[in-house]
Amino acid sequence: MRAQQTRTDTGHVVVIGGGIAGLAAAHRLLDRGARVTVLEASDRVGGKLLPGEVAGARVDLGAESMLARRPEAVSLAREVGLADRLQPPATATASLWTRGALRPMPKGHVMGVPGTASALSGVLSEEGLRRIERDAELPRTEVGDDVAVGEYVAARLGREVVDRLVEPLLGGVYAGDAYRISLRLAVPQLYAAARAHTSLTEAVREIQTKAAAAGQTGPVFMGIEGGVGQLPLAVAESVRARGGEILTGMPVTELRRTEAAGPGGDGSPFAADSAGAPPHAAWRVVVGSPVGAGSPGSGQSRVLYADGVVVALPAPAAAALLRAEAPAAAAELAAVEYASMALVTLAYRRADIALPEGSGFLVPPVDGHTIKASTFASRKWGWIAEENPDLLVLRTSVGRYGETEVLGREDADLVKVSRHDLRAATGLDAEPLATRVTRWDDGLPQYPVGHHARVARIREHVGKLPGLAVCGAAYDGVGIPACIASAYAAVDQLGGDRGGLDALIANPVQSLHGGAGE
Repeated sequence: MRAQQTRTDTGHVVVIGGGIAGLAAAHRLLDRGARVTVLEASDRVGGKLLPGEVAGARVDLGAESMLARRPEAVSLAREVGLADRLQPPATATASLWTRGALRPMPKGHVMGVPGTASALSGVLSEEGLRRIERDAELPRTEVGDDVAVGEYVAARLGREVVDRLVEPLLGGVYAGDAYRISLRLAVPQLYAAARAHTSLTEAVREIQTKAAAAGQTGPVFMGIEGGVGQLPLAVAESVRARGGEILTGMPVTELRRTEAAGPGGDGSPFAADSAGAPPHAAWRVVVGSPVGAGSPGSGQSRVLYADGVVVALPAPAAAALLRAEAPAAAAELAAVEYASMALVTLAYRRADIALPEGSGFLVPPVDGHTIKASTFASRKWGWIAEENPDLLVLRTSVGRYGETEVLGREDADLVKVSRHDLRAATGLDAEPLATRVTRWDDGLPQYPVGHHARVARIREHVGKLPGLAVCGAAYDGVGIPACIASAYAAVDQLGGDRGGLDALIANPVQSLHGGAGE
Protein backbone atom coordinates (compact mmCIF):
# COMPACT_ATOMS: atom_id res chain seq x y z
CA MET A 1 0.00 0.00 0.00
CA ARG A 2 1.18 3.54 -0.74
CA ALA A 3 0.84 6.75 1.21
CA GLN A 4 -1.88 9.13 0.07
CA GLN A 5 -0.38 12.26 -1.49
CA THR A 6 -3.42 14.54 -1.55
CA ARG A 7 -2.92 17.32 1.01
CA THR A 8 -4.99 20.19 2.35
CA ASP A 9 -3.49 23.58 3.15
CA THR A 10 -2.66 22.36 6.65
CA GLY A 11 -1.52 18.93 5.50
CA HIS A 12 -1.85 15.51 7.04
CA VAL A 13 -1.70 15.23 10.82
CA VAL A 14 -1.41 11.92 12.65
CA VAL A 15 -2.84 11.83 16.17
CA ILE A 16 -1.32 9.04 18.26
CA GLY A 17 -3.78 7.98 20.94
CA GLY A 18 -7.56 7.67 20.81
CA GLY A 19 -8.50 8.82 24.31
CA ILE A 20 -10.59 11.94 24.79
CA ALA A 21 -7.51 14.18 24.33
CA GLY A 22 -6.56 12.57 21.02
CA LEU A 23 -10.13 12.60 19.76
CA ALA A 24 -10.59 16.24 20.75
CA ALA A 25 -7.36 17.09 18.92
CA ALA A 26 -8.62 15.30 15.80
CA HIS A 27 -11.94 17.12 16.02
CA ARG A 28 -10.20 20.50 16.25
CA LEU A 29 -7.75 19.63 13.45
CA LEU A 30 -10.64 18.92 11.10
CA ASP A 31 -12.02 22.35 11.95
CA ARG A 32 -8.69 23.74 10.77
CA GLY A 33 -8.84 21.90 7.44
CA ALA A 34 -6.29 19.18 8.14
CA ARG A 35 -6.46 15.63 6.89
CA VAL A 36 -6.44 13.53 10.06
CA THR A 37 -5.53 9.97 10.96
CA VAL A 38 -5.97 8.80 14.56
CA LEU A 39 -4.00 5.71 15.62
CA GLU A 40 -5.12 3.86 18.75
CA ALA A 41 -3.23 0.83 20.04
CA SER A 42 -6.18 -0.82 21.80
CA ASP A 43 -9.34 -2.15 20.19
CA ARG A 44 -11.49 0.83 21.24
CA VAL A 45 -11.42 4.60 21.61
CA GLY A 46 -12.14 6.56 24.75
CA GLY A 47 -9.32 5.76 27.15
CA LYS A 48 -10.50 6.28 30.74
CA LEU A 49 -14.02 7.08 29.52
CA LEU A 50 -15.64 3.67 29.26
CA PRO A 51 -19.34 2.89 28.93
CA GLY A 52 -20.52 -0.51 30.12
CA GLU A 53 -23.32 -2.34 31.89
CA VAL A 54 -24.08 -4.25 35.06
CA ALA A 55 -27.22 -6.38 35.46
CA GLY A 56 -28.42 -4.88 32.16
CA ALA A 57 -28.09 -1.29 33.41
CA ARG A 58 -25.99 1.17 31.41
CA VAL A 59 -23.24 2.64 33.58
CA ASP A 60 -19.85 4.30 33.40
CA LEU A 61 -16.92 2.04 34.17
CA GLY A 62 -14.48 4.95 34.23
CA ALA A 63 -14.94 8.66 34.87
CA GLU A 64 -18.60 9.51 35.42
CA SER A 65 -18.81 13.32 35.40
CA MET A 66 -17.14 16.38 33.94
CA LEU A 67 -16.60 19.86 35.29
CA ALA A 68 -19.25 22.18 33.83
CA ARG A 69 -17.77 25.45 35.10
CA ARG A 70 -15.14 25.16 32.35
CA PRO A 71 -16.49 25.29 28.80
CA GLU A 72 -14.36 22.69 27.00
CA ALA A 73 -16.11 19.39 27.78
CA VAL A 74 -19.70 20.60 27.73
CA SER A 75 -19.09 22.59 24.54
CA LEU A 76 -17.53 19.59 22.79
CA ALA A 77 -20.46 17.40 23.86
CA ARG A 78 -22.85 19.89 22.31
CA GLU A 79 -20.80 20.12 19.11
CA VAL A 80 -21.01 16.36 18.58
CA GLY A 81 -24.77 16.12 19.08
CA LEU A 82 -25.10 15.34 22.80
CA ALA A 83 -26.74 18.62 23.87
CA ASP A 84 -30.09 17.03 24.68
CA ARG A 85 -28.41 14.26 26.70
CA LEU A 86 -26.42 16.48 29.08
CA GLN A 87 -27.65 16.04 32.64
CA PRO A 88 -26.41 17.46 35.94
CA PRO A 89 -26.33 15.18 38.98
CA ALA A 90 -29.78 14.60 40.44
CA THR A 91 -28.29 15.26 43.87
CA ALA A 92 -25.01 16.84 44.88
CA THR A 93 -25.34 16.02 48.58
CA ALA A 94 -22.49 13.77 49.67
CA SER A 95 -21.07 12.57 52.98
CA LEU A 96 -17.79 11.75 54.67
CA TRP A 97 -17.39 8.37 56.35
CA THR A 98 -15.08 9.40 59.14
CA ARG A 99 -14.66 8.99 62.87
CA GLY A 100 -17.08 6.06 62.83
CA ALA A 101 -20.07 7.68 61.11
CA LEU A 102 -21.39 9.13 57.87
CA ARG A 103 -21.20 12.89 58.31
CA PRO A 104 -22.58 15.56 55.93
CA MET A 105 -19.96 16.92 53.55
CA PRO A 106 -19.02 20.37 54.85
CA LYS A 107 -19.74 23.48 52.82
CA GLY A 108 -17.75 26.70 52.80
CA HIS A 109 -14.38 25.26 51.81
CA VAL A 110 -12.05 25.26 48.79
CA MET A 111 -10.97 21.68 48.06
CA GLY A 112 -11.31 20.92 51.77
CA VAL A 113 -9.64 24.10 53.02
CA PRO A 114 -12.15 26.09 55.13
CA GLY A 115 -12.68 29.82 55.37
CA THR A 116 -13.65 29.47 59.03
CA ALA A 117 -13.25 26.76 61.65
CA SER A 118 -17.02 26.45 61.97
CA ALA A 119 -17.25 25.22 58.35
CA LEU A 120 -15.78 21.91 59.48
CA SER A 121 -17.80 21.52 62.64
CA GLY A 122 -19.01 17.96 62.97
CA VAL A 123 -16.14 16.57 60.91
CA LEU A 124 -13.15 17.63 62.97
CA SER A 125 -12.55 17.17 66.67
CA GLU A 126 -12.75 20.15 69.01
CA GLU A 127 -8.96 20.20 69.10
CA GLY A 128 -8.85 20.23 65.29
CA LEU A 129 -11.28 23.16 65.16
CA ARG A 130 -9.21 25.14 67.68
CA ARG A 131 -6.10 24.50 65.59
CA ILE A 132 -7.75 26.14 62.57
CA GLU A 133 -8.38 29.30 64.59
CA ARG A 134 -4.64 29.68 65.22
CA ASP A 135 -4.11 30.41 61.53
CA ALA A 136 -4.78 34.14 62.00
CA GLU A 137 -2.00 34.35 64.61
CA LEU A 138 0.73 32.50 62.70
CA PRO A 139 3.49 34.27 60.76
CA ARG A 140 3.43 34.06 56.97
CA THR A 141 4.16 30.67 55.39
CA GLU A 142 5.94 31.16 52.08
CA VAL A 143 4.67 28.95 49.27
CA GLY A 144 7.47 29.88 46.86
CA ASP A 145 7.39 28.44 43.35
CA ASP A 146 5.31 25.50 44.57
CA VAL A 147 4.50 23.54 47.71
CA ALA A 148 2.63 20.36 48.59
CA VAL A 149 -1.04 20.95 49.39
CA GLY A 150 -0.92 18.84 52.54
CA GLU A 151 2.33 20.34 53.78
CA TYR A 152 1.11 23.91 53.41
CA VAL A 153 -2.41 23.38 54.77
CA ALA A 154 -1.14 21.35 57.74
CA ALA A 155 1.35 24.11 58.62
CA ARG A 156 -1.45 26.69 58.65
CA LEU A 157 -4.48 24.77 59.90
CA GLY A 158 -3.22 21.46 61.31
CA ARG A 159 -3.00 17.93 59.97
CA GLU A 160 -6.58 17.04 60.89
CA VAL A 161 -7.95 19.33 58.15
CA VAL A 162 -5.72 17.57 55.63
CA ASP A 163 -6.33 14.04 56.85
CA ARG A 164 -10.12 14.31 57.27
CA LEU A 165 -11.12 16.45 54.29
CA VAL A 166 -8.37 17.62 51.91
CA GLU A 167 -6.94 14.12 51.52
CA PRO A 168 -10.19 12.35 50.51
CA LEU A 169 -11.14 15.14 48.10
CA LEU A 170 -7.74 15.21 46.39
CA GLY A 171 -7.55 11.42 46.55
CA GLY A 172 -10.79 11.22 44.60
CA VAL A 173 -9.22 13.25 41.79
CA TYR A 174 -5.64 11.96 41.67
CA ALA A 175 -5.70 8.76 43.78
CA GLY A 176 -2.64 10.43 45.25
CA ASP A 177 -1.09 11.66 48.50
CA ALA A 178 -2.05 15.19 49.60
CA TYR A 179 1.37 15.59 51.19
CA ARG A 180 3.00 15.18 47.74
CA ILE A 181 0.48 16.84 45.41
CA SER A 182 1.27 20.28 43.99
CA LEU A 183 -0.73 23.19 45.39
CA ARG A 184 0.09 25.22 42.28
CA LEU A 185 -1.54 22.72 39.91
CA ALA A 186 -4.12 20.93 42.04
CA VAL A 187 -5.67 24.03 43.64
CA PRO A 188 -4.35 26.94 41.52
CA GLN A 189 -6.77 29.54 42.86
CA LEU A 190 -5.67 28.73 46.42
CA TYR A 191 -2.01 28.90 45.41
CA ALA A 192 -2.51 32.38 43.96
CA ALA A 193 -4.47 33.61 47.00
CA ALA A 194 -1.97 32.11 49.45
CA ARG A 195 0.82 34.15 47.86
CA ALA A 196 -1.12 37.34 48.55
CA HIS A 197 -2.25 36.64 52.12
CA THR A 198 -0.62 35.78 55.42
CA SER A 199 -3.70 33.93 56.68
CA LEU A 200 -4.89 30.88 54.73
CA THR A 201 -8.46 31.16 55.97
CA GLU A 202 -8.46 34.81 54.86
CA ALA A 203 -7.28 33.67 51.42
CA VAL A 204 -10.13 31.16 51.23
CA ARG A 205 -12.67 33.80 52.20
CA GLU A 206 -11.36 36.06 49.43
CA ILE A 207 -11.82 33.24 46.90
CA GLN A 208 -15.36 32.70 48.13
CA THR A 209 -16.14 36.43 47.95
CA LYS A 210 -14.88 36.68 44.38
CA ALA A 211 -16.86 33.57 43.39
CA ALA A 212 -20.03 35.06 44.88
CA ALA A 213 -19.43 38.37 43.09
CA ALA A 214 -18.91 36.57 39.78
CA GLY A 215 -22.42 35.19 40.16
CA GLN A 216 -21.67 31.78 38.65
CA THR A 217 -24.88 29.85 38.18
CA GLY A 218 -25.73 26.41 36.90
CA PRO A 219 -24.35 23.04 37.92
CA VAL A 220 -20.70 22.58 38.82
CA PHE A 221 -20.64 19.13 37.21
CA MET A 222 -22.38 17.53 34.27
CA GLY A 223 -23.05 13.98 33.17
CA ILE A 224 -24.41 12.47 29.98
CA GLU A 225 -27.45 10.25 29.60
CA GLY A 226 -26.04 6.80 29.01
CA GLY A 227 -22.77 7.76 30.72
CA VAL A 228 -19.84 10.08 30.12
CA GLY A 229 -18.37 7.17 28.18
CA GLN A 230 -20.71 8.21 25.36
CA LEU A 231 -18.65 11.38 24.78
CA PRO A 232 -15.62 9.81 23.05
CA LEU A 233 -17.90 7.61 20.95
CA ALA A 234 -19.80 10.68 19.73
CA VAL A 235 -16.58 12.61 19.04
CA ALA A 236 -15.20 9.64 17.10
CA GLU A 237 -18.40 9.42 15.07
CA SER A 238 -18.15 13.14 14.27
CA VAL A 239 -14.50 12.81 13.26
CA ARG A 240 -15.30 9.97 10.87
CA ALA A 241 -18.34 11.74 9.46
CA ARG A 242 -16.16 14.71 8.52
CA GLY A 243 -13.56 12.60 6.76
CA GLY A 244 -11.14 11.84 9.56
CA GLU A 245 -9.78 8.33 9.85
CA ILE A 246 -9.65 6.45 13.16
CA LEU A 247 -7.77 3.17 13.22
CA THR A 248 -7.91 0.99 16.31
CA GLY A 249 -5.62 -1.92 17.10
CA MET A 250 -2.75 0.10 15.62
CA PRO A 251 0.16 0.50 18.07
CA VAL A 252 2.77 3.05 16.99
CA THR A 253 6.24 1.63 17.49
CA GLU A 254 8.45 4.39 16.10
CA LEU A 255 8.29 8.11 15.41
CA ARG A 256 11.05 9.73 13.35
CA ARG A 257 11.58 12.96 11.46
CA THR A 258 12.05 12.77 7.70
CA GLU A 259 12.67 15.18 4.84
CA ALA A 260 12.53 12.53 2.10
CA ALA A 261 10.24 12.81 -0.94
CA GLY A 262 8.75 9.67 -2.39
CA PRO A 263 6.00 8.01 -4.39
CA GLY A 264 2.38 9.03 -4.89
CA GLY A 265 -0.52 7.24 -3.25
CA ASP A 266 -3.39 4.90 -3.94
CA GLY A 267 -5.83 6.21 -1.33
CA SER A 268 -4.38 4.23 1.59
CA PRO A 269 -2.87 6.09 4.55
CA PHE A 270 0.06 3.68 4.60
CA ALA A 271 3.19 4.00 2.46
CA ALA A 272 4.31 1.18 0.18
CA ASP A 273 7.52 0.75 2.14
CA SER A 274 9.61 2.43 4.79
CA ALA A 275 11.80 4.34 2.32
CA GLY A 276 9.51 6.70 0.43
CA ALA A 277 7.61 9.67 1.83
CA PRO A 278 5.21 12.12 0.19
CA PRO A 279 6.68 15.53 -0.67
CA HIS A 280 7.19 17.82 2.32
CA ALA A 281 6.30 15.16 4.90
CA ALA A 282 8.00 15.93 8.22
CA TRP A 283 7.33 12.76 10.20
CA ARG A 284 7.54 9.02 9.65
CA VAL A 285 5.18 7.01 11.84
CA VAL A 286 5.80 3.26 12.09
CA VAL A 287 2.78 1.18 13.04
CA GLY A 288 3.12 -2.36 14.36
CA SER A 289 0.84 -5.29 13.72
CA PRO A 290 -2.86 -4.73 14.38
CA VAL A 291 -3.96 -6.15 17.74
CA GLY A 292 -5.14 -9.73 17.23
CA ALA A 293 -3.96 -9.85 13.62
CA GLY A 294 -3.44 -13.36 12.39
CA SER A 295 -3.22 -13.02 8.64
CA PRO A 296 -0.06 -13.98 6.76
CA GLY A 297 2.54 -11.25 6.95
CA SER A 298 0.72 -9.52 9.79
CA GLY A 299 3.96 -9.26 11.74
CA GLN A 300 5.29 -6.62 9.32
CA SER A 301 5.35 -2.96 10.29
CA ARG A 302 3.56 -0.35 8.20
CA VAL A 303 4.41 3.31 7.74
CA LEU A 304 2.50 6.60 7.68
CA TYR A 305 3.96 9.95 6.69
CA ALA A 306 2.64 13.15 8.16
CA ASP A 307 3.18 16.90 8.14
CA GLY A 308 2.39 17.02 11.84
CA VAL A 309 1.99 14.67 14.79
CA VAL A 310 0.04 15.06 18.03
CA VAL A 311 1.16 12.59 20.71
CA ALA A 312 -1.85 12.07 22.99
CA LEU A 313 -0.54 9.18 25.07
CA PRO A 314 0.14 8.53 28.76
CA ALA A 315 3.60 9.70 29.80
CA PRO A 316 5.40 6.30 29.69
CA ALA A 317 4.16 5.51 26.17
CA ALA A 318 4.93 9.05 25.01
CA ALA A 319 8.44 8.73 26.45
CA ALA A 320 9.06 5.55 24.48
CA LEU A 321 7.99 7.19 21.21
CA LEU A 322 9.90 10.43 21.71
CA ARG A 323 13.16 8.85 22.85
CA ALA A 324 14.76 8.90 19.39
CA GLU A 325 13.95 12.48 18.38
CA ALA A 326 13.41 14.25 21.72
CA PRO A 327 15.48 12.35 24.31
CA ALA A 328 15.36 15.15 26.89
CA ALA A 329 11.55 15.31 26.72
CA ALA A 330 11.41 11.51 26.89
CA ALA A 331 13.51 11.47 30.05
CA GLU A 332 11.17 13.95 31.73
CA LEU A 333 8.10 11.98 30.65
CA ALA A 334 9.58 8.73 31.92
CA ALA A 335 9.86 10.29 35.38
CA VAL A 336 6.11 11.00 35.64
CA GLU A 337 4.58 8.64 38.20
CA TYR A 338 1.12 7.08 38.05
CA ALA A 339 -1.39 5.68 40.51
CA SER A 340 -3.55 2.63 39.85
CA MET A 341 -7.09 2.11 41.03
CA ALA A 342 -10.09 -0.17 40.61
CA LEU A 343 -13.81 0.56 40.40
CA VAL A 344 -16.26 -1.99 41.77
CA THR A 345 -19.78 -1.62 40.36
CA LEU A 346 -22.61 -3.42 42.15
CA ALA A 347 -26.30 -3.78 41.22
CA TYR A 348 -29.00 -4.59 43.81
CA ARG A 349 -32.74 -5.07 43.77
CA ARG A 350 -34.10 -1.74 44.89
CA ALA A 351 -36.65 -3.47 47.11
CA ASP A 352 -33.85 -5.23 49.01
CA ILE A 353 -31.93 -2.22 50.30
CA ALA A 354 -32.29 1.15 51.97
CA LEU A 355 -29.45 3.62 51.61
CA PRO A 356 -28.71 6.90 53.36
CA GLU A 357 -29.68 10.05 51.46
CA GLY A 358 -27.30 11.66 49.04
CA SER A 359 -25.01 10.74 46.16
CA GLY A 360 -22.49 8.75 48.18
CA PHE A 361 -19.54 9.29 50.46
CA LEU A 362 -15.79 9.83 50.62
CA VAL A 363 -13.44 7.99 52.96
CA PRO A 364 -10.34 9.60 54.51
CA PRO A 365 -7.36 7.19 54.44
CA VAL A 366 -6.65 8.01 58.07
CA ASP A 367 -9.77 6.06 59.07
CA GLY A 368 -8.15 2.82 57.90
CA HIS A 369 -10.81 1.50 55.52
CA THR A 370 -10.07 -0.09 52.15
CA ILE A 371 -12.49 1.73 49.87
CA LYS A 372 -11.80 5.42 49.31
CA ALA A 373 -15.28 6.39 48.12
CA SER A 374 -18.68 5.11 47.09
CA THR A 375 -21.16 6.57 44.62
CA PHE A 376 -24.85 5.78 44.83
CA ALA A 377 -25.04 5.93 41.04
CA SER A 378 -28.82 5.44 40.81
CA ARG A 379 -29.27 8.42 43.14
CA LYS A 380 -26.64 10.60 41.52
CA TRP A 381 -27.75 10.16 37.92
CA GLY A 382 -31.44 10.43 37.15
CA TRP A 383 -31.15 8.57 33.86
CA ILE A 384 -29.91 5.40 35.63
CA ALA A 385 -32.93 5.41 37.95
CA GLU A 386 -35.34 6.11 35.09
CA GLU A 387 -33.97 3.33 32.92
CA ASN A 388 -33.75 0.81 35.77
CA PRO A 389 -36.54 1.51 38.29
CA ASP A 390 -36.17 -1.88 39.98
CA LEU A 391 -32.38 -1.66 40.40
CA LEU A 392 -30.07 0.33 42.60
CA VAL A 393 -26.55 0.69 41.23
CA LEU A 394 -23.59 1.58 43.45
CA ARG A 395 -19.89 1.73 42.90
CA THR A 396 -16.84 1.91 45.09
CA SER A 397 -13.28 2.92 44.29
CA VAL A 398 -10.20 1.20 45.66
CA GLY A 399 -6.53 2.08 45.38
CA ARG A 400 -4.32 5.08 46.04
CA TYR A 401 -0.79 6.01 45.05
CA GLY A 402 1.60 3.35 46.33
CA GLU A 403 -1.12 0.88 47.37
CA THR A 404 0.04 -2.19 45.50
CA GLU A 405 -1.15 -4.87 47.91
CA VAL A 406 -4.89 -4.20 47.70
CA LEU A 407 -4.87 -3.89 43.91
CA GLY A 408 -3.06 -7.22 43.66
CA ARG A 409 -6.13 -9.01 45.02
CA GLU A 410 -8.51 -11.02 42.86
CA ASP A 411 -11.69 -9.37 41.60
CA ALA A 412 -13.77 -11.42 44.02
CA ASP A 413 -11.72 -10.12 46.93
CA LEU A 414 -12.23 -6.51 45.84
CA VAL A 415 -15.98 -7.12 45.69
CA LYS A 416 -15.84 -8.72 49.14
CA VAL A 417 -13.93 -5.87 50.77
CA SER A 418 -16.21 -3.32 49.07
CA ARG A 419 -19.28 -5.06 50.46
CA HIS A 420 -17.65 -5.22 53.90
CA ASP A 421 -17.00 -1.47 53.94
CA LEU A 422 -20.43 -0.64 52.51
CA ARG A 423 -22.03 -2.69 55.27
CA ALA A 424 -19.98 -0.90 57.94
CA ALA A 425 -20.76 2.54 56.51
CA THR A 426 -24.43 2.17 55.55
CA GLY A 427 -25.73 -1.11 56.93
CA LEU A 428 -26.11 -2.53 53.41
CA ASP A 429 -26.07 -6.32 53.78
CA ALA A 430 -28.08 -7.54 50.77
CA GLU A 431 -26.64 -9.84 48.12
CA PRO A 432 -25.93 -7.99 44.87
CA LEU A 433 -27.54 -9.21 41.66
CA ALA A 434 -24.34 -8.57 39.72
CA THR A 435 -20.91 -7.05 40.21
CA ARG A 436 -18.18 -5.81 37.92
CA VAL A 437 -14.58 -4.86 38.65
CA THR A 438 -12.80 -2.44 36.32
CA ARG A 439 -9.08 -1.95 36.86
CA TRP A 440 -7.24 1.16 35.77
CA ASP A 441 -3.60 0.18 36.07
CA ASP A 442 -1.40 3.29 36.03
CA GLY A 443 -4.55 5.23 35.27
CA LEU A 444 -3.89 8.56 36.99
CA PRO A 445 -0.74 10.68 36.53
CA GLN A 446 0.59 12.21 39.72
CA TYR A 447 1.16 15.95 40.05
CA PRO A 448 3.85 16.30 42.73
CA VAL A 449 5.49 19.56 43.75
CA GLY A 450 7.30 21.00 40.73
CA HIS A 451 5.24 19.15 38.13
CA HIS A 452 4.50 22.45 36.36
CA ALA A 453 8.23 22.94 35.79
CA ARG A 454 8.59 19.42 34.41
CA VAL A 455 5.72 20.02 31.97
CA ALA A 456 7.34 23.29 30.88
CA ARG A 457 10.62 21.49 30.19
CA ILE A 458 8.84 18.78 28.20
CA ARG A 459 7.10 21.34 26.03
CA GLU A 460 10.30 23.32 25.57
CA HIS A 461 12.08 20.24 24.24
CA VAL A 462 9.13 19.16 22.08
CA GLY A 463 8.74 22.71 20.76
CA LYS A 464 12.16 22.51 19.14
CA LEU A 465 10.77 19.96 16.68
CA PRO A 466 8.45 21.55 14.08
CA GLY A 467 5.18 19.75 13.52
CA LEU A 468 5.13 17.97 16.90
CA ALA A 469 2.92 18.58 19.95
CA VAL A 470 1.85 16.65 23.04
CA CYS A 471 -1.36 16.62 25.07
CA GLY A 472 -3.28 14.60 27.62
CA ALA A 473 -3.80 14.07 31.33
CA ALA A 474 -0.09 14.18 32.19
CA TYR A 475 0.23 17.90 31.43
CA ASP A 476 -2.59 20.28 32.29
CA GLY A 477 -4.98 18.42 34.60
CA VAL A 478 -6.54 14.99 34.87
CA GLY A 479 -10.18 16.00 34.35
CA ILE A 480 -12.03 15.82 31.03
CA PRO A 481 -12.06 19.61 30.38
CA ALA A 482 -8.33 19.78 31.14
CA CYS A 483 -7.56 17.00 28.65
CA ILE A 484 -9.64 18.71 25.97
CA ALA A 485 -8.04 22.09 26.67
CA SER A 486 -4.64 20.44 26.42
CA ALA A 487 -5.61 18.96 23.03
CA TYR A 488 -6.79 22.30 21.69
CA ALA A 489 -3.57 23.98 22.82
CA ALA A 490 -1.56 21.27 21.04
CA VAL A 491 -3.44 21.88 17.80
CA ASP A 492 -2.89 25.62 18.10
CA GLN A 493 0.80 25.00 18.74
CA LEU A 494 1.09 22.95 15.53
CA GLY A 495 -0.15 26.03 13.69
CA GLY A 496 2.39 28.26 15.40
CA ASP A 497 -0.07 29.78 17.90
CA ARG A 498 0.98 29.56 21.58
CA GLY A 499 -2.05 31.48 22.80
CA GLY A 500 -3.95 28.44 24.07
CA LEU A 501 -0.87 27.03 25.74
CA ASP A 502 -0.03 30.33 27.44
CA ALA A 503 -3.63 30.60 28.67
CA LEU A 504 -3.42 27.12 30.18
CA ILE A 505 -0.19 27.98 31.96
CA ALA A 506 -1.63 31.23 33.30
CA ASN A 507 -4.98 29.68 34.29
CA PRO A 508 -4.61 25.94 35.00
CA VAL A 509 -7.77 23.84 34.77
CA GLN A 510 -8.48 22.76 38.32
CA SER A 511 -9.65 19.14 38.54
CA LEU A 512 -12.39 19.08 41.16
CA HIS A 513 -13.97 16.10 42.83
CA GLY A 514 -17.44 15.34 41.55
CA GLY A 515 -19.01 14.54 44.93
CA ALA A 516 -18.20 10.92 45.71
CA GLY A 517 -16.66 7.94 44.04
CA GLU A 518 -15.12 9.66 41.02
